[in-house]
Amino acid sequence: MSIDTVPGWEERLRSSHIRVTSQRLAVLSTLDAHPHSTAAEIAEYVAHQDSAALTVQGAYAMLQQLEASGVVRRVSLPDSSSIRWETRVGDNHHHVQCVVCGRIEDVDCVIGEAPCLTPSDTHGMRILEAQIVFRGLCSSCAEQVARESAHP
Repeated sequence: MSIDTVPGWEERLRSSHIRVTSQRLAVLSTLDAHPHSTAAEIAEYVAHQDSAALTVQGAYAMLQQLEASGVVRRVSLPDSSSIRWETRVGDNHHHVQCVVCGRIEDVDCVIGEAPCLTPSDTHGMRILEAQIVFRGLCSSCAEQVARESAHP
């Protein structure tokens, strides 16, 4: 079974002056289907879907190159031992993360343009962005916690 490529990835790579390869297309298609994945998860998805040999190190190097060209975005979250990646770039969005299962979802910025917050002191820096992570319990974990507390 092979990974379906999302229309437009080839052109996006070319316009970013990145050579189009089957591995890059597989990584982008996988990341588009599984946002907020780690390099290890992407390598595993690609191997299962495409039988392509992609090491975690190879996936990470590829993701760094794609990030430098603005094709993907790095997502660093509290309590996460690994860097996560997404294909949603060029907008000002944030994330919500479940503190139990770790599920991550995108949250649109209310203001729309960066930065969403104005710090009390910039220390002479021009602020480019503010990263906000909302943390809570997803409905599945909240139900599980309620069941466990009802039956000690």
